[in-house]
Amino acid sequence: MTEVGNVYSESLYELAKDEALDQRIGQELEALRSCFRQEPDYIRLLSSPTLTKAERCQILDDGFRDRVHPYVLNFMKILTEKGYMRYFSDCCDAYAAHYNEDHGILSVTAVTAVALTPAQTEKLTRKLNQITGKQIKLHSRIDPAVLGGVRLDYDGQRLDDTVSHRLDAVRDLLNKTVL
Repeated sequence: MTEVGNVYSESLYELAKDEALDQRIGQELEALRSCFRQEPDYIRLLSSPTLTKAERCQILDDGFRDRVHPYVLNFMKILTEKGYMRYFSDCCDAYAAHYNEDHGILSVTAVTAVALTPAQTEKLTRKLNQITGKQIKLHSRIDPAVLGGVRLDYDGQRLDDTVSHRLDAVRDLLNKTVL
């Protein structure tokens, strides 16, 4: 996350939290981020120096007035006016981090060679809930390079119990062995 993302999203989060809108605002930000990922030209348009700030804000009004909460619309206008709309995704990440911290939610990414079954996902989620004492928001990602096992990424940490990691450890051990 960037400094811009942290500063602006913290202000929005505090305002939303004070008015018990933190969940709604977070959901709207995620929906917008998804839309902007599908249409990256929209962010470029809102960052275009060929349009005045007023024209860019009018584009936001035309597209989102009465469709998103006024705080979200005004937030996007501020980012647009400051020339920071390109940091919108970072702002969403930072907002989610504030929300998750306040609500005891831990976002975990499980990387496996093949998709986890629903039973495996539930079992892993339950186990992580017990270990961390937090509500787990589990995201799964498939990476055939791990060969087998699971790698968990969360809170800047990595727990790696994959076959590829074990093979790397054996390779390092053999390289250090003097015969």
